[in-house]
Amino acid sequence: MIKIVTVSSKKELASFIDFPHDLYEGDPNYVPELFIAQRDLLTIHPFHKHNKVQPFLAYDGDKIVGRIAAILNNAHNQYNHKNDGFFGFFDCIDSTEVSNLLFDVVTGWLKNKGITGQLLGPVNFSTNEPCGLLIKGFDSPAFLMNTYNKPYYASLIESYGFGKDVDLIAWHWDGQEYDDKSVRLLNSLEERLKRSNIIIRKVNLKKFKEEAAKLREVYNSAWDSNTGFVPLTDEEFDYLAKDLKLILDPDFALVAEQNGKIVAFGLALPNYNEIFQKIKRGRLLPTGIFKLLFGKKNIQSIRIYALGVIDGYRKMGIEACLYGTIIREYKAKGFKHAEAGWTLEHNDMVNRAIEAIKGDPYKTYRLYQKAI
Repeated sequence: MIKIVTVSSKKELASFIDFPHDLYEGDPNYVPELFIAQRDLLTIHPFHKHNKVQPFLAYDGDKIVGRIAAILNNAHNQYNHKNDGFFGFFDCIDSTEVSNLLFDVVTGWLKNKGITGQLLGPVNFSTNEPCGLLIKGFDSPAFLMNTYNKPYYASLIESYGFGKDVDLIAWHWDGQEYDDKSVRLLNSLEERLKRSNIIIRKVNLKKFKEEAAKLREVYNSAWDSNTGFVPLTDEEFDYLAKDLKLILDPDFALVAEQNGKIVAFGLALPNYNEIFQKIKRGRLLPTGIFKLLFGKKNIQSIRIYALGVIDGYRKMGIEACLYGTIIREYKAKGFKHAEAGWTLEHNDMVNRAIEAIKGDPYKTYRLYQKAI
């Protein structure tokens, strides 16, 4: 008989975090999340100050067979004038009995919180964090801060009555197989921008706190029309920026600035999942920390994590300059793979631009919805 347990203790939380390691054992494309990062995300992340998250575990006897988290995102509902709930951290054996019970408990929990709209997911906790169910591209590991799951998850979710909300696309380049037009035109594009007093520069890590405050404004403005977008609070953005600072390469952290005002930024990150994949059960101690410290120089790929331009500055060539600079550095550093995204399936302007530089839409993630 399947039993659902409300996670409330440190031991149960550790079991919640560790369950995927057992479920995906032997899967060559599985990348374990770092335990300390997941623990902090689920306990001390600033998201919890204004919202609620409740993890659940499914047991068959003494064996864990599934997990899920119910997410009450008050900021999303206030910003989008909705009364929706979310599910995330979904992992499950191939059993509709188990998955249905997990979705039942999330639905009941959200109803008790007064939610009457849609149940959306998977998100961990919103589209600002890893989100979406992988439905295409199971033949390779996910890049940094993207998700991976077993192919049967889609049938478990859809059998409960969920339908498609929107698809998210990840784009790939192999080796030097890209159109470098933006690199060849980089000097002329930058000269044209300078006539409008716009320059492209690297993020100043020595003044990172000041830079982060300006970048937060751009982030919350440039992505505000995206499906499911929720503005990050100051604390949430600072939490994200602090984590990103630990892993970013300053040559891939770029801003466009006009008279001291940041109007766009582009950020590509070394794909640390190449290292995380080798850290057993996501534990940095006793040996994982050395893999992390010494593995950085061997990373072969990057993920273009974010590229945004605020309204009023689009279609000026800023996007092309940011992409061109990232491609130039990618080539100079000898990386072998790159991923961009995700992008929304209906964002035609961005998707056409990526297609123009020969991006391959190699992975698709889906967000689902169901009336509560």
